[in-house]
Amino acid sequence: MTILTGHDYPALRRDFRWEWPARLNMADQCLSHHGARVAIIEYDGRPHPVTYAELSRMTARLAHALQAERGERVAVLRTQSAWTAAAHLAVWKSAAISIPLFKLFGPEALELRLRDAGVRKVIADAEGREMLRAFPDLRVIVPEDGLPEADPFATLPTGPEDPAVIIYTSGTTGAPKGALHGHRVLTGHLPGVEMSHDLLGQPGDCLWTPADWAWIGGLFDVLMPGLALGVPVVAVRMPKFDPTEMTRLIADCGVRNIFFPPTALKMLKAAEISITGLRSVASGGETLGAEMLDWGRHAFGLTINEFYGQTECNMVASSASSMFAARPGSIGKAVPGFDVRVIDESGQPTDAEGDIAVRRGAGSMMLEYWNRPDATAEKFRGDWLVTGDRGVIEDGYIRFVGRDDDVITSAGYRIGPSEIEDCLLKHPAVAQAGVIGKPDPVRTEIVKAYIVLRDKFYPSDELARELQSHAKRFSAAHSYPREIAFLDALPMTVTGKVMRRELRQLAIAENEEGNDG
Repeated sequence: MTILTGHDYPALRRDFRWEWPARLNMADQCLSHHGARVAIIEYDGRPHPVTYAELSRMTARLAHALQAERGERVAVLRTQSAWTAAAHLAVWKSAAISIPLFKLFGPEALELRLRDAGVRKVIADAEGREMLRAFPDLRVIVPEDGLPEADPFATLPTGPEDPAVIIYTSGTTGAPKGALHGHRVLTGHLPGVEMSHDLLGQPGDCLWTPADWAWIGGLFDVLMPGLALGVPVVAVRMPKFDPTEMTRLIADCGVRNIFFPPTALKMLKAAEISITGLRSVASGGETLGAEMLDWGRHAFGLTINEFYGQTECNMVASSASSMFAARPGSIGKAVPGFDVRVIDESGQPTDAEGDIAVRRGAGSMMLEYWNRPDATAEKFRGDWLVTGDRGVIEDGYIRFVGRDDDVITSAGYRIGPSEIEDCLLKHPAVAQAGVIGKPDPVRTEIVKAYIVLRDKFYPSDELARELQSHAKRFSAAHSYPREIAFLDALPMTVTGKVMRRELRQLAIAENEEGNDG
């Protein structure tokens, strides 16, 4: 069921059209391959293949036990496993709506989502059941406890626009909102997933990500596309990202295609890990920059393909080394089927810096925010879904400048933090960097960098000055960090993005303390 038919990017862009059948259900898409074919490889130190036939039986047993009503919201609170895949498939077969939940959520975060979506049933594992004891009104199903054998479960009829899944945003720009997607969302992801892995679906391909399947990156950039394309997907419970365990997993399971969040790549770089035998490595969530791309070529023997999207409309742009050369600082080009532009405040496309936006009609675009009509309306500017990110398009390449509220205005200059972070990461002392604009009475804002150091490096005024000189030399004199602070860890979202909002609050608090003094 591959979407892209070759490596000729201009032809793919020119000829692509979304074509939606009247009846479409993601469970049927994911269970359409020959029964003896391997669907999922569970790994616990040894690989345990699960065939499509086995996954189909698991799905049917769970769907019968669930007895979900059409349109009912059913949460899934589990880590990577075949039963987790079956949980979503069972919900979709029932024409209900699945809601992935993250195991690291605290009680308040769980309650917010459960209450907002009106959830009455949760498919969990044993650990998830313990987390849900604070919610006695929920019906909790743990498949590992045992489910009766059951007849096949006939998929209820659904169409491409029928609701299928609510994925809550990570909350980088305020309270999480539930992005409601229809059954077309899986097909909508396929062109970008295939492109970011240089035509995923080649003989011998095997897909894995350390990203949790509770997020759109794990669920719809890896798990469900892999199942739909007939590419085995590795499932492993990894309490924390361990580079040594990861290399063993890759060898034991024959992994050839990986989606690495940027945080994982930075950890591999810090650990000086190299991996051979891979066919593709994709990354998304924040731009990597020239330093990380160069490191990737040495560490993997290939070019990391960056992709771009968000919970509301994912996989809209991508790099693909087999189609066109990577350009450092760029998040790639628009994926076939997606009209991605930079628009101005009036909603008109512009060649200057502006808001990255996606035209209505894209396959992976949400139906709406769940129960938030005002927020849904605010997300659009005419025919364009506005991502909230700033960028420039140059020769078809989309250059990410920063989130709308991340761009720094200093002495009349507009400065994107990503470029400075990439520059600082080139210094041997720097493990992680977060750059924000700190309010300043003279310059409006000054550039401030928060740094996490590598082992055997220690904070000092001398090192701060060295990093400032380094930034001046490799970035620009007007954009170097005028202040540098050292932290033990940067505030991160659960998806691995630096929470610059918290860094800005820290900087504001520093100003207030200074004024009090």
